[in-house]
Amino acid sequence: MAKRRRKGRPVSGILLLDKPVGITSNAALQKVKWIYKAAKAGHTGSLDPLAEGLLPICLGEATKISAYLLDADKRYTTTVKLGEKTTTADAEGEVIESRPVENISAQRVTEVLQNYLGEQEQIPPMYSAVKHEGKRLYDLAREGKEVERKSRKITIYSLELTSINADELVLDVHCSKGTYIRTLAEDIGEMLGCGGHVSALRRTSVGPFDESNCMTLASLEEQADAPFAELDALLLPIDNGLNHWPEVRLDANSSHYLKQGQPVLVPKAPTEGWVRVYDASDNFIGVGEVDDDGLIAPRRLMIAS
Repeated sequence: MAKRRRKGRPVSGILLLDKPVGITSNAALQKVKWIYKAAKAGHTGSLDPLAEGLLPICLGEATKISAYLLDADKRYTTTVKLGEKTTTADAEGEVIESRPVENISAQRVTEVLQNYLGEQEQIPPMYSAVKHEGKRLYDLAREGKEVERKSRKITIYSLELTSINADELVLDVHCSKGTYIRTLAEDIGEMLGCGGHVSALRRTSVGPFDESNCMTLASLEEQADAPFAELDALLLPIDNGLNHWPEVRLDANSSHYLKQGQPVLVPKAPTEGWVRVYDASDNFIGVGEVDDDGLIAPRRLMIAS
């Protein structure tokens, strides 16, 4: 039986999308995929419908690096509403506890924030996509069930108070992958003695990308009928997603063997870690890792267009 042809065109690159409030990350992804008529597309870490901000969309061959962006550090600006605890730890949930907000000063908040810096264990909230015995936690939570969750190691690199106004705090958070800002906000509220939840959340950076070059979904939809050449000009090259890694350039001989899946020796290459790999014509050909023998081993290779 003949294979069905994949629908869509083989466009590759990264779009820095400014996801709006009110839709899921997957819904935003599907809109971008449709506008580009792309055969393949993926995003680099979900934002809740309540959240907005930077959502890198990987098209075509760029989907091969989406996992590395998923693992990258993130930065957020969040507004924490004090005095109210909700079922979901954000504004979408029902208020389940109210307490007075008293004696909250910038100095006190700053002192509390110091407790959350560095590496630590964090328990995922029940309203999250983490799976328990094959079911999403948020599905269990909607059934009124609460189960024991394993804590996860996260790192908060910086946590700064940018403004305080009566019962609201605005925080800037730089953190590792897997950090739940809702849980952080709830914990901070508890330590302040009044409880709290996330009332607004914006992601401002993912790995090497920041929001300065984001394109809004509304703006992209306005260009949905533009020629593909104009749409494709909005995409960043795939290797831009790995700019924080060192680069390795191969000669023609090494390029040939690496493309066959064989580790190669590269003079003056890094002695450990991940690298961006380019061939003798300066084309980005994929992701490599320094193996135990000091050779550059191929990990994910790009298909030449």
